[in-house]
Amino acid sequence: MTPLGTEAVGGYLLLREIGHGVHGRVYLARAESPGEDGDAPVALKLLDAPATEQGFQRVVEELRRCASLVSAPLVTIHEVGLEGATVFYAMRHHPLGSLASPSRQLPRQERVAAVARAARAAHALHEAGVVHRGIKPSNILMAAGGAVLAEPTTAHTLAPGQPLTGLGTRGSARDLEFVDPALVRGGEPGRSTDIWALGVTLHIALTGFGLYPALTSADPMVAARMYLRSRPEADAQLGPAQRQVVTAAVDPDPGSRYLTAEALAADIERLAAEIGSGS
Repeated sequence: MTPLGTEAVGGYLLLREIGHGVHGRVYLARAESPGEDGDAPVALKLLDAPATEQGFQRVVEELRRCASLVSAPLVTIHEVGLEGATVFYAMRHHPLGSLASPSRQLPRQERVAAVARAARAAHALHEAGVVHRGIKPSNILMAAGGAVLAEPTTAHTLAPGQPLTGLGTRGSARDLEFVDPALVRGGEPGRSTDIWALGVTLHIALTGFGLYPALTSADPMVAARMYLRSRPEADAQLGPAQRQVVTAAVDPDPGSRYLTAEALAADIERLAAEIGSGS
């Protein structure tokens, strides 16, 4: 492989890997020919799944809808491209890290407020007909003006008709808890699946750990069986209001969860305000 710093994809020099998900890798990159933003670095995501021209156009359409939501707390998408069979897209780079790996220690109120902003972003996506499918702490990016939600998972558009639970080729058992059990059982993704992921993420922001701390098996199939037999239980040390919000977001019955991510966001914002006031 060509050394990083000299390898280019779609007119961007790859400087170093800064993250990877279950369906692709993200690199800090710089445009070979600087544009109006000069040589400011970008986050360049390369998807693992090979794309046909038709699959690429589906990715472009979905990300175009996301890019049009300029008032939502979503990461800015600069460009989507295809090099060979590899789909890539350039996004604004956020050097302050993510909710999972921030560049500094985050107080509890700020962590919870970040989840609220992610819920606002998810609602905007849902209203535009897009399901994110990948909400978790590593996809909530910290920024000076408030957290932003990273781009939605688009791997499913390259393999239409194939159910994708979110584990991908590099997923671990730990990734399972962000996936709605209804989706693991073969259900269709929708608002409720993203609301489930937001509920799990909120629990982590509040406590530092997930709803399934025993889910440590390295074998995804074994983990999936354990997962489907378990019922999520919010930490007993949480306050009543905090437990109520988490529990309502991860109700095993999708129809009993929050109806919208906007309603969930409003309740999370109230929790953040209560934490800030010390109540």
